Amino acid sequence: MANGSAAKVLVFLGVVAALLCAPATAELHRLEHPAKDDGTLSLLVVGDWGRKGTYNQSLVAEQMGRVGEKLDIDFVISTGDNFYETGLTGVDDQAFEQSFTNIYTAESLQKPWYLVLGNHDYKGDVLAQLSPVLRKIDNRFICMRSFIVDAGDHYDWRAVAPRGKYISNLLKELDVAMKKSTAKWKIAVGHHTMRSVSDHGDTTELVQLLLPVLKDNGIDFYINGHDHCLEHISSRDSLIQYFTSGGGSKAWRGVFQPNKDKLQFFYDGQGFMSLQLDQDQADFVFYDVDGHILYQYSQKSLKKTHHPSYVTDE
Repeated sequence: MANGSAAKVLVFLGVVAALLCAPATAELHRLEHPAKDDGTLSLLVVGDWGRKGTYNQSLVAEQMGRVGEKLDIDFVISTGDNFYETGLTGVDDQAFEQSFTNIYTAESLQKPWYLVLGNHDYKGDVLAQLSPVLRKIDNRFICMRSFIVDAGDHYDWRAVAPRGKYISNLLKELDVAMKKSTAKWKIAVGHHTMRSVSDHGDTTELVQLLLPVLKDNGIDFYINGHDHCLEHISSRDSLIQYFTSGGGSKAWRGVFQPNKDKLQFFYDGQGFMSLQLDQDQADFVFYDVDGHILYQYSQKSLKKTHHPSYVTDE
């Protein structure tokens, strides 16, 4: 990867799902993460993992540690469904350590973890994952909101209703933040799929409400979990690239349903993704449970700005 001036990356975490939500003001809170001295950023992305080490979660974690060391990663992004099957019962739930602290033990993974919430997380005490108490137990854990409505299941709705108002306010906040940004790379991260050829397929509400905002503001990449697979899809009517990294544990669903966009890669199994960025290029790599490289994709930046920081909007 080429070096040069530091890459500025704007990542919208946890604000994109079929039901968009935020704290009462729907305001996007801002975090900053500096690039390395050489201007690069390296990170891992994993989703749909929290099963106390079962379904090969521990094996995926082991390979993440090895790749994380090799790439000298700056942080990890989780695309949600952090604790199966029904989230956490509270801040004292032992599943937090059994599925997170005691699993991702490699030295290279002792970096900030920026996590969105998935639908399974919202079946439990969602405020527990958002609580600062968990950061006192494991200071890597920086959790952000994201969830979907699914009739028939119980979800923890505290601090997010009424739904329509939050969707409207958050879309406006997102639009304003993206329009103000001069970042070289703009990335949106959520739990639910925008485009997918696997079990859940495309998420209609995201396509209808969020995708127009992303297109209008030149988002480069949309990254998600939810489908338990690894995939890359290219938009046919914009420059957006869609990446699914939801293979953190249970996978192999055996579902394939093509959509109208261009499928670049699909793996119906366990694994994770790495992303390396500098001001000129983004490099994506998918790895399987044995650490083997399954797929690589590189993209040059079309933007001409030069700014020395990394920004995460939570």
